[in-house]
Amino acid sequence: MYFGFLLLLVGWGIFLSHALAFLLVPIFIAYLTQFQILPEERMLTAKFGSRYTDYMLRVGRWL
Repeated sequence: MYFGFLLLLVGWGIFLSHALAFLLVPIFIAYLTQFQILPEERMLTAKFGSRYTDYMLRVGRWL
């Protein structure tokens, strides 16, 4: 889902054809990782333990 949002943001930047629009991409990645993905990972690790930790080793964070 988050990767889809990222692709949408990149597509928007391409549509606008303006380099400033691409400045939002790393800001979006940093914000989403810090305030959405990391808290979710902590919650899922607490809930599922080693099963989720094993899953995280096999699957990339943004896939």
